[in-house]
Amino acid sequence: MVSPKTRYLVFFQYWGTKYSGVMQTSAEQSGVGVQNYLEKAAQNLKPVVPIKFHISSRTDSGVHALCNSAHLDIQRAPGKPAFQERVLIGCLNHHLKPEPIRILSAYRVTNNFHARFSALSRTYIYRLLMGCTHHSEIPVFERDLCWAPPGGYLNVPAMQDAAQFLLGTHDFSTFCSLNSETPFRSPVKTILQADIQPSSGFLSHHYEYRGLQFWELKFKSRSFLYRQVRRMVGALVAVGQGKLAPHHIKELLEMKDARAFPPFAMAPSSGLFLKSVEYNEAEMNVLPTTFLLLQC
Repeated sequence: MVSPKTRYLVFFQYWGTKYSGVMQTSAEQSGVGVQNYLEKAAQNLKPVVPIKFHISSRTDSGVHALCNSAHLDIQRAPGKPAFQERVLIGCLNHHLKPEPIRILSAYRVTNNFHARFSALSRTYIYRLLMGCTHHSEIPVFERDLCWAPPGGYLNVPAMQDAAQFLLGTHDFSTFCSLNSETPFRSPVKTILQADIQPSSGFLSHHYEYRGLQFWELKFKSRSFLYRQVRRMVGALVAVGQGKLAPHHIKELLEMKDARAFPPFAMAPSSGLFLKSVEYNEAEMNVLPTTFLLLQC
């Protein structure tokens, strides 16, 4: 007799510098994905069927996540009860201990829930550092966690004006890097939020005398194209550097051609964070015994 499977939604975070991205990689590939470690940890739960994490949001090599999400099915031996959420979190984190990956929360959901397709929106932030004339001036505690564009100064008001052209529904073909999925995905996306706000750095109050300034670019949409956020950030930074004018963002959108994107305007992966994945509570079908926070 086979025991019924139990489906969970988990939220997790990771420092992406050492990984090839969040998605699973094969033995033939040089890098290792976050998913490889998640599923290796899950096998210690001794499931009847190998556990697979169905991840909501792909992140590229070097990109971090304050909060990503996935669903997984756990089928235990006959007579074994379903894991309580707190036990599942503790077990997974115990076996993830050597890695900069942590399970934040877990919720039992119904078997028709899908972490990727049920997501209402995703929010990314990109961290910029101004005041460094050379990358060697980046504080050691911020290495791989921000981008200090060359020159050290950016015209933020011009960037904020340019960001308004990205809001709303557009064909973002120009802002999509080409990959194997490009021909099968619609380039039309709706940007719900495109903000540029001052931020803080890790322990930044200890080196205020250096005049360093941290800024965050925040983008929210139901979904994004491959490397779309990094291209949008790079184009806005080019505006801040005076290499592009704000109206050029509108013109790039109207071109609808990935080859038209300026080659100098791709932001590096190190400053990019998936901040949150949001779900609609009415569509979650979370089991009634579970206390739910639908995003982190």
